[in-house]
Amino acid sequence: MASIRDLKKDINYVLGEIIEMTFDWEKANPDADRKSSSAIVDEAITAFDAFSVKLNQKDVVNKKAHFRAIKDELTEKGNALIEKLNAL
Repeated sequence: MASIRDLKKDINYVLGEIIEMTFDWEKANPDADRKSSSAIVDEAITAFDAFSVKLNQKDVVNKKAHFRAIKDELTEKGNALIEKLNAL
C-alpha cells in the first residue's frame, strides 16, 4: 500500500489539476457563461474537504481497505469532474 503522504499528494494533484484546467478553459473562453465552470471548481474544493475528513478519521477498523476506498473514490470523482469539464 502506498503511504498516506502519497495519497494526500495524489488528492492535491488531481483536484488541483482539475481546478487549473477549469481556469485555463475560462481564459480560453472569456465570453462563455462561467456558472458551470465555477460549479466544477466548487465541487472540486468540496471533494478536497471531504477527502481530508476521510483521511483523518481515527476510528477505522481496516486501514488498508479504507485508504484503498479513498483512492478509488478519488479516481471516480476525478473522472466525473473531467467529464463535466469536457462537456463545457
